[in-house]
Amino acid sequence: MYRTRAWIHADTTGGVLLMIAAVVALGWANSPWRESYHDLLSVVVGPASLGLDLSLAHWAADGLLAVFFFVVGVELKQEFVAGDLRNPRSAGVPIAAAVGGMVVPALVYVAIVGGLEPEALRGWATPTATDIAFALGVLALFGRGLPVALRVFLMTLAVVDDLLGIIVIATVYTDSIDARMLGAGLACVVVFGVAVRARRARWWVLLPLAVLAWGFVHASGVHSTVAGVLLGFTVPAIARAGEKQPRTERFGARITPYSTAVCLPLFAFASAGVTVVGSGHIVQPVSVGVFFALVVGKVVGVMATVWIVTRLTPLRLPDAIGIRDLLPVGLLTGIGFTVALLIAELSFAPGAGLSPDHEPAAKIGILAGSLIAAVLGALMLRRDARRVRSSDENRDGIPDQDTRVI
Repeated sequence: MYRTRAWIHADTTGGVLLMIAAVVALGWANSPWRESYHDLLSVVVGPASLGLDLSLAHWAADGLLAVFFFVVGVELKQEFVAGDLRNPRSAGVPIAAAVGGMVVPALVYVAIVGGLEPEALRGWATPTATDIAFALGVLALFGRGLPVALRVFLMTLAVVDDLLGIIVIATVYTDSIDARMLGAGLACVVVFGVAVRARRARWWVLLPLAVLAWGFVHASGVHSTVAGVLLGFTVPAIARAGEKQPRTERFGARITPYSTAVCLPLFAFASAGVTVVGSGHIVQPVSVGVFFALVVGKVVGVMATVWIVTRLTPLRLPDAIGIRDLLPVGLLTGIGFTVALLIAELSFAPGAGLSPDHEPAAKIGILAGSLIAAVLGALMLRRDARRVRSSDENRDGIPDQDTRVI
């Protein structure tokens, strides 16, 4: 049991399981039995009286992914209150890099797609996301010998990236809002926040409140993953009387195995199965735009932003990290996958009046771009690890103190 728990919590596990699920889905969706794959995902389950008669594909995107975003919310709360995001000076560079790593890919996508298929510009946010599980998994596998600070830098960048992605989902891809339902959902979040701060947080109280918050937010028209993040934000990040660790860490440790081993792989299985056999989805403006935005736009955005802020502002790279490390990190941020697939589904939903080819094309671009970004990132990590490092990599005039390696 201990070994199983340790394996699930390892950085590499999430990436491996996501990759297996995506390969299985892609293989099934392009096999002679591909109709059975699409039929399976279109099966509707849930109570119609509550408006929750959703297909399995919708349950994966709206339900299972909310669990993942709860974990993201908990991690964000911990980082903002007691982690690396607490100090603006040390967190400034990765935060700026996250912004640049979203803006430039969006511009690359617009530049490629805008003149050819203007109606597909709705998908501009698709290549802006970074998959935390995949990126950290590749770093753990191929970044051996590199400073531990590089993992913290990538984690901070990816967490901020996800937070900005959540804001985009909540503002850009919400067409109409039922104010009463949203108010009820927020009320449930507030009650959850009170209950989770009680002297003893009871799961049989918290779980129904979380489900109610999710259901009301879903019914309001706002994507239900936002409920997951808001619920995560309410969890206390400082140890209370008699506790050995903050509840953010404890909740994260308990829920991460379900998110890593169940929720994310099932979402990947439901989203990555794009049928390309006998179709023209592979090469078209949307897929090309997403591909180059992930592989090129992310790297340029991250590296250019860091170069600018470290030269024009007092901000500096964290201890033991140099400009040379930003190429592999920039490539790893090009692994879009989970959140990118979600945004692609929201961008090119059937009711948006767009071509039905756009969504599968975007997913092909995500899968191809994420794969190439991961391979190139792994190669650059190994190259970086073999090079001799300076005693002052971040060039702040102070010898590096934390030289621990991955």
